Amino acid sequence: MTIDKELNEGRMIVKVAGRLDTTTAPDLEKELKENLQDVKELSIDFSGLEYISSAGLRVLLSAQKTMNKQGSMELTGVNETIMEIFEVTGFSDILTIR
Repeated sequence: MTIDKELNEGRMIVKVAGRLDTTTAPDLEKELKENLQDVKELSIDFSGLEYISSAGLRVLLSAQKTMNKQGSMELTGVNETIMEIFEVTGFSDILTIR
């Protein structure tokens, strides 16, 4: 998995590509925890994401809880496979997906 981030005046865009699973979820979690302090808008680009596991879902839930307190969070570029996982798990109801 690769993670690219761009931080600009309270807005952070994180591009995630590859597989977000048990082995890679801690990397995304660490990246988000270290950089969300002054972020008001978080956008996570999943256009390069191939797979997400429950560990990845947990990281998203944690990020959403943080951003609920300090701003907003959205997911972009979600493909059909990932969207199906979000729908089955109910995450499509709690995440903003564009």
